[in-house]
Amino acid sequence: MRSFLNNIDSPADLRRMARADLPRLAQELRECVIDNVSKTGGHLSSNLGTVELTVALHYVFDTPNDRIVWDVGHQTYPHKILTGRRERMPTLRQLGGLSGFPKRDESPYDAFGTAHSSTSISAALGMALAARQKGESRHAVAVIGDGAMTAGMAFEALNNAGVEDCKLLVILNDNDMSISPPVGALNRYLAQLMSGRFYAAAKTVGKNVLKNAPPLFELAKRFEEHAKGMVVPATLFEKFGFNYIGPIDGHDLESLIPTLENIKHLQGPQFLHVVTKKGQGYDLAEADPVAYHGPGKFDPAVGLVAPAVQPKTTFTQVFGQWLCDMAAQDDRLVGITPAMREGSGMLEFHKRFPTRYYDVGIAEQHAVTFAAGLACEGLKPVVAIYSTFLQRGYDQLIHDVALQNLPVVFALDRAGLVGADGATHAGAYDIAFIRCIPNMALACPADERECRQLLSTAYAQSHPVAVRYPRGAGAGTQPLTDLQGLPYGQAEIRRLGEGIAILAFGTLLYPALQAAEKLNATVVNMRWVKPLDLATLLQVARTHTHLVTLEEGCIMGGAGSAVAEALNGAGLALALLQLGLPDRFIDHGDHAQLLALQGLDASGIEASIRQRWPE
Repeated sequence: MRSFLNNIDSPADLRRMARADLPRLAQELRECVIDNVSKTGGHLSSNLGTVELTVALHYVFDTPNDRIVWDVGHQTYPHKILTGRRERMPTLRQLGGLSGFPKRDESPYDAFGTAHSSTSISAALGMALAARQKGESRHAVAVIGDGAMTAGMAFEALNNAGVEDCKLLVILNDNDMSISPPVGALNRYLAQLMSGRFYAAAKTVGKNVLKNAPPLFELAKRFEEHAKGMVVPATLFEKFGFNYIGPIDGHDLESLIPTLENIKHLQGPQFLHVVTKKGQGYDLAEADPVAYHGPGKFDPAVGLVAPAVQPKTTFTQVFGQWLCDMAAQDDRLVGITPAMREGSGMLEFHKRFPTRYYDVGIAEQHAVTFAAGLACEGLKPVVAIYSTFLQRGYDQLIHDVALQNLPVVFALDRAGLVGADGATHAGAYDIAFIRCIPNMALACPADERECRQLLSTAYAQSHPVAVRYPRGAGAGTQPLTDLQGLPYGQAEIRRLGEGIAILAFGTLLYPALQAAEKLNATVVNMRWVKPLDLATLLQVARTHTHLVTLEEGCIMGGAGSAVAEALNGAGLALALLQLGLPDRFIDHGDHAQLLALQGLDASGIEASIRQRWPE
C-alpha cells in the first residue's frame, strides 16, 4: 500500500506534504515506476534517475503555472504519476493510452512536447520571455541531460538566454550516461565532478578554519571564485551569462529543495548542475542502465532474461552485420552515429573497428557534414541514423552532401511507423524529403535479405544513397552471407495478375502479395523510390488498367507521387490509387495494430482497392 503516493492527485497535494515525508514518497514513486514499466515496457533507467528531482521541482515550483520542460521526455514517468495520471500508467505507450513522452494535449503539466533531445532550453526561454512580455510572474525550468547538452541547439539557446533578464532556470541532469555512453570534450569537462567533491570539501574546511580571521576569509572567498571555474564546470556556463550553482546530489531532497527555493528568488538566468544516477534505487538497472534503458515486460524480482524462443533477426541486426562485413572488406569504410550506437546496431562494429567508429553525440547536423568531410578525402562514410532524426540534419543533407555529390550512405533505421514511441519517432517523411533532392537515391528493401543486398548496392555508388528499413523484423528471409548487391534502380515483378497492379515500396510487399491473391492482381517489388525503374513501371502501366502504390510513408510527396509524376511525364492517363500514411500524425500503439488502422495490412489493402474499383 502506497500510503503517500495514493493521496497525490496533483502537485498541489504534494506541496501540502511535510518535507520530512518526501523521502518516503520518493521511494513509493520509484516502486510505482518499476511496477508499471515491468508490465508495459518503456523507459526505466532514466526515470528512476529523476524521481527525487521530479518531487523537488513540483514541491518548490507552482506547476503548472510555472513551466517545466523535460529534455528528453523519456524521463517523465515520475512527472506523469505526480500530475494526475497515476491510474492511467498501465496504459503507457499503448493505443489510446498515455504517451511515453510529454504531450501538451495530454496534460496542462506537460508544458512542451520533448521526444527529440536538446530543445528544452530554447522552449523554456521562449516561455520565460513570453511571461515577461505579458507581465506574468512565472518561472520556466528546462531539465536537460548531459547527453542532450552535446547538441549545438542547446548552446545556441544558452547563448541567447544569457543576455536576457528573465525567470529561466536550466537544470543540467548529469548522470554520465546518455542512451549510448556520452562522448566528446564537453563530457570530459563535466567529468571534473570528482574534483568538484574535493572542491566542496576544501571550501567547507577553509571557511571553518578562517571564519574567525575576516581578512583571510575575504581572501579565501576571492580565491574560491577563481578556483571554482578551474575545479568544477562553472566557467563555461557563467561565460554564457548564467549564474552557475552546483554540482549537488540530485537524489538528496535535503539539498535539492533548499537550493531550488533559494534559486526562485534570484534574478536573471540560473544554471543548476545536479548529479543523478540512472537506475537509482533498482540494483539491476543501476548495474546495467543501458540494458534497462527501454526494456520490454519483465519480472522486477528477476530482471531481464533471454527469451525462451530466439527472436527473428531484426533489420537493425542485418545492418550491423553488413557494416562489419563490408568494413572487413574495405578499409575506407567508417561508421558514424549521432549517439545511437546500440539502437542503430553498431556495438559490434565499435568493438571490431574502434578507430573507424565515430559517435558524434546528439548532433545530427554535425554527423551529416562530418560524413561529407570524410567523403571529400576518399573515405566511405556510412551514417546510421533513425529516419526521424535525419530530419534534424536536412540542410546539411542538401548543401553539404547532395550538392557536392559525395558518396555517403545513409542507413535509415525506424522508417515507417515505430509502434510504442509514437508520432515523434515515426519515420513517415523520409521518402518525401529525400526524393526531391538532386543526386540522392533512395532504396526500400522489402525484407531482411534485400536490406543487406541494397546496402551493398548503395555502398558501391559514387553519389549519396539512403536505404530505409523499419524497426524490428520483417518477413524473416535469411540474409545471404556475401556482399553482392542488387541491380541499381531495378524493380522486380513478384506476381503476375490481371487488370490491377500493386507497386509496393518496402516491407508492405508482403501484405500486398496476400491481397493480390484475393484480387488476382500483379505485384511489383519496386525496391527503389529514386531512381524509379521507369522501364518496369511503364511496362506494367501499359498492360494494366489500374495501378496502386503502397508505402509505409506519407502519401503527400511520397513514392506514389513519384509514380504519378512519371506517368504524367510519359503521357499515360491511368487510374491510380495511392495508399500510405495519411496527412496527420499517428499516435503510439502496437505496430501491426497501427498499420491495420491505416488500412495497410492485407485486408485493408484489399478493401481499399475494392472500394475504389468495385467489381
